[in-house]
Amino acid sequence: MNDDEKGKRFLELIDEQNNVQWNIVAKLSALISSKWNSTELQNELEELVNKHTTITKELNSLDENSSIL
Repeated sequence: MNDDEKGKRFLELIDEQNNVQWNIVAKLSALISSKWNSTELQNELEELVNKHTTITKELNSLDENSSIL
């Protein structure tokens, strides 16, 4: 992957990560409002955290060769 492709992918991942973060905040707020009694919200939050972790790992892998990122 050349630097232009890496840069484009980086921006896509940052946008996706930002959306996931906002979803995490929304789910966490709803879970707190439910007094932590929603298994469905807990599962959704766990999935979002896993997705965030995957995105972060991919972001970090883009710069393994000390590219422009």
